[in-house]
Amino acid sequence: MKWKFWQIITSRQTSIGSAALVLTSMVAASRLLGLIRDRMLAARFSADELGVYFAAFRIPNLLFELLVMGALTTAFIPVFTRFLTQEKEEDAFRMAAIIINTSIILLLIVAVPMFIWAAQVSRLFAPGFSQEQINQMAQFTRVMLVLQVGPLLVGNFFTGILQSFRSFLVPALAPVVYNIGIIAGIMVLTPSFGLLAPVIGVGIGAILFMIIQVPVLLSLGYRHQFAIDLHHKGVRDVLKLMGPRTLGLGAAQIDTTVDLMLASFLGARMVTIFNFAQHLQQLPVGLFGATIAQAALPTLSFSAANNDKPELKRAIVTSLHQMLFFILPVSVLFIVLRTPVVWLVFGAGRFDWEATVLTGMTLSMFSLSLGAQAVVHLLARAYYALYDSKTPVIIAVISILGNALLSITFITWMGLPVWSLGLSTSLASIVHAVALFFLLDKRLESFSRKELFTPLLKMSAAAVMAGVAIYIPLKILDQLVFDTTRTFGLILLTGATSFVGLSVYFFLAWVMGVAEVNSFLSMIKRVRKVPTVLLEPAHEVVNGGAGE
Repeated sequence: MKWKFWQIITSRQTSIGSAALVLTSMVAASRLLGLIRDRMLAARFSADELGVYFAAFRIPNLLFELLVMGALTTAFIPVFTRFLTQEKEEDAFRMAAIIINTSIILLLIVAVPMFIWAAQVSRLFAPGFSQEQINQMAQFTRVMLVLQVGPLLVGNFFTGILQSFRSFLVPALAPVVYNIGIIAGIMVLTPSFGLLAPVIGVGIGAILFMIIQVPVLLSLGYRHQFAIDLHHKGVRDVLKLMGPRTLGLGAAQIDTTVDLMLASFLGARMVTIFNFAQHLQQLPVGLFGATIAQAALPTLSFSAANNDKPELKRAIVTSLHQMLFFILPVSVLFIVLRTPVVWLVFGAGRFDWEATVLTGMTLSMFSLSLGAQAVVHLLARAYYALYDSKTPVIIAVISILGNALLSITFITWMGLPVWSLGLSTSLASIVHAVALFFLLDKRLESFSRKELFTPLLKMSAAAVMAGVAIYIPLKILDQLVFDTTRTFGLILLTGATSFVGLSVYFFLAWVMGVAEVNSFLSMIKRVRKVPTVLLEPAHEVVNGGAGE
């Protein structure tokens, strides 16, 4: 029994479909736990108190994004994968160790001043907060700098190594245990530490995130080396590729900081409302967008390394259709059922009705661009696989600056509520996705318009009809049949209308011959045979390619 369990967690998923299945399953678990975590927070603390908690993530997230995500998503996995295809595993491991060591040193150089001047930086990032709120934000920030950032930094590089070997299960489990750590902190420590409890839980979760990946990493032969060698070819390639991406992430962090600053001027509760809406809209993007794009990256990298443009284009189109098939109906559902969804997820304890309505409106604004946000994940990785990090970064910076300007205009000049921050994000995301596609289309000598757009038009038509199918029974059943002033009635209303809408979507997609319906049915069959999927043979990695 133990041996079979070990086989499962150390197995490799060699196709985009199997990798996406593993990632999607674990991301679903992680996101569900994240929503449970948020509901527990909403039940125990007011929206004003939680605004300080969410604002405290700004500095740790800033450091993490700049030090890790630029290298990991842009350069680390493609370069590490290239070493593996050339059967240079030792060079790959040495490069990974040097990158991790260098990142830790850079983290210490930046984090120590941030720790010392946390109050001053907090005042800069949340100028609308009171002095008491700033002091509390600074305290939370210091705890996160000590407990969270380092383990997450190392753990994410561990994730990159494992995914390069096509081992997706344990890296996908890591975010699950991260949320479990936070939930444990809320449940166990809140009576003694108050709002500091989930902050400590964040640190516990980060440590678990890193540790859970170590056994599988060791089974692959990785042994950490305490070395610094910036002349290593792989390290130089990573540094060269990550430079533009890091600048792009810096611009993104400016945009996120601007959103926090503007929301803080509206009051700490608006920071909570914005974050709760953002967490909900990130559910489908993370579940169907980021996971499919992440699963596709090794295949995209292999195709690009072999200069196989037809296979590269096929993988991009297939992955794009798969993610949008699931995201489009969720977008419609979030727009039509925004208030019931928010109330069911967060309407507990001290989260009042006014906050619920505002969160729902903000969610609907975000939902206008869920498809575009998912597509950006995929197209950006296609550029990275082609060893081009400059083009997506330039486009990202332009869209980010546009988002920031729109946000400032909506809040300060037009006096719009917090939901306008979601609208500005959607407008910028749509422009971002369109620009990425047209430049990639030119570089790859054109995608087949019929192959790409025909399924998308069918999915969009089915999604619109699903929206109508949700809206009509929503208006009929609300109050007349179900008592939505009570939670049970709201659950019945939301469940019934969602079931009708999604049934209409899948039926129409099937009637119109959308191929992803069959892929979905195949995925259901795979779920029933999860151990078989997880124990796929790994020989395709050695051969340098992976099929669907």
